[in-house]
Amino acid sequence: MFSIHPDDLTSEPTRRLLALHLAGMHASSPPGQVFALDLSGLQAPDVTVWSVRAGDDVVGIGALKEFGDGGAEVKSMRTHPDHLRRGVAALLLDHIVREARARGLTRLSLETGSGPAFEPALALYRKRGFVNGEAFADYQASAFNQFLHLALRD
Repeated sequence: MFSIHPDDLTSEPTRRLLALHLAGMHASSPPGQVFALDLSGLQAPDVTVWSVRAGDDVVGIGALKEFGDGGAEVKSMRTHPDHLRRGVAALLLDHIVREARARGLTRLSLETGSGPAFEPALALYRKRGFVNGEAFADYQASAFNQFLHLALRD
């Protein structure tokens, strides 16, 4: 039913879902606490974006940002509201984890917020083995954000 494809961010359905993602992050986060990548950020050479499709419909997006030190960050995970709780995010996160392992990465990290809007995503990440930890990259810890990590090698 769903298929995952590399996405060059040129299609209108992908761009609409990205705009929905960014609007949702701003609506659910305090000022200055949104670290979601915009279109230009997702087009950086160290970022790979995938879309989940149901036929021609883009039903989810997610990205992997590599740091060059064996670590990477999960970015821009968003499921279209019409497809929530149908396995889109789990399928995409599993794909990103597999891809990170295939690239020889040793750790995946992510930054997210706190509060009810973030609980479904947090539950998914924790179910997949991500654990709370320290800030990473250029992030600064705050009362709102939290950091999760997944070791890809023992």
